[in-house]
Amino acid sequence: MKAVFSILLIASITLCNPSCAAFQTKKPVEKKEDKPKEKPEAPNLIGRIASIPHDKRFVLIQSYGKWTVETGAILTTRGPDDRTANLLATGESLGEFAAADLQSGLVEVGDAVYSRHIPKPATLLTTPESPENQQTTPSGNVQKNN
Repeated sequence: MKAVFSILLIASITLCNPSCAAFQTKKPVEKKEDKPKEKPEAPNLIGRIASIPHDKRFVLIQSYGKWTVETGAILTTRGPDDRTANLLATGESLGEFAAADLQSGLVEVGDAVYSRHIPKPATLLTTPESPENQQTTPSGNVQKNN
């Protein structure tokens, strides 16, 4: 009985051992060339919260340079104690100040305002072809079926 048990034990160890070359049927894993991933662009510090009206529906941002933020762009703020907020640029600006609607979060005067440039996808041609590329139809003797 001990002999049968020993043989079964040795056989099971041999079959279960993945390092045994006789039982390896997997092919070596081929390493794919890692394509360099595009790193996301870091947010740019564009200004600070200059004032917040009492209703807290929008804020005035004092820009740290020429205001180049597009209307509808999402801006983020960061304040002490990890306080953050999302703003929506309204497109209204006067001198170094610009307005943005408060979308979510909490803001206070002095919080940093960041913008991240997100490239727009290529626009599709939605206008009709130019006259040079359109086919012309003869306008001579054309029979109309009524």
